[in-house]
Amino acid sequence: MGRNLQSGERLRPVDLARRHGLSTQAVRNYEETGILPVADRTAHGYRTYTPLHARALRAFLALVPGHGHRTATAIMRAVNRGAVDEAFHLIDESHAQLLADRGTLQAVERALRALSPGAGSARDAPPARAGRVFIGPLAQELGLRPATLRKWEDAGLVRPRRDPVTGYRVYGEADVRDARLVHQLRRGGYLLEQIAPLLERVREAGGPEPVEGALRDWQGRLSARSRAMLTGAAELDGYLRTRG
Repeated sequence: MGRNLQSGERLRPVDLARRHGLSTQAVRNYEETGILPVADRTAHGYRTYTPLHARALRAFLALVPGHGHRTATAIMRAVNRGAVDEAFHLIDESHAQLLADRGTLQAVERALRALSPGAGSARDAPPARAGRVFIGPLAQELGLRPATLRKWEDAGLVRPRRDPVTGYRVYGEADVRDARLVHQLRRGGYLLEQIAPLLERVREAGGPEPVEGALRDWQGRLSARSRAMLTGAAELDGYLRTRG
């Protein structure tokens, strides 16, 4: 963006800011938080930046879409203090999280298929799906607290019946499937108020078709993150090469 920078060129905060649509205060903040290397100062105390700072800023802004602001900040701070292996570790963790999120999406798709009429059988399902189950075992299977399942019940997302003798919540096969679906959608970043209409439409339609659009959107966001990570990696590599 803009003209090529020469290695000895001196830049003002406003020069960096304009190239990226930022405020000069944002550029100063990035330096203060370690995203940019420490700038030299003029005799009058004004900051002067170099093409190295411009490259650092480009790398940071390219890392944010794939890794998020917090992780991108941690990556740049590690690089700028010479802890490159630490930066690589943070990047690896982001890739691992993206892979886990893809696994979550696949789990949601499997949970939806389980809601389809005639999908699977009790013999093929996990133990908690095979029949009646109480709140404790179900919470343990899903890795949740019983209070979370009660919260979902209050929101109308799961509808266990009550044992007429003990009054305990009893989750049938459909209830367990609903709980698993809610759990996976929550892991995918969906809010309870977003899940409720999706789940209701699934129940009314008797199948997963109403949520297929949401899953396609989710898949698109994961693909965008993957592409952004590639772009961020290229910019970070350029910055590392410039640092030498």
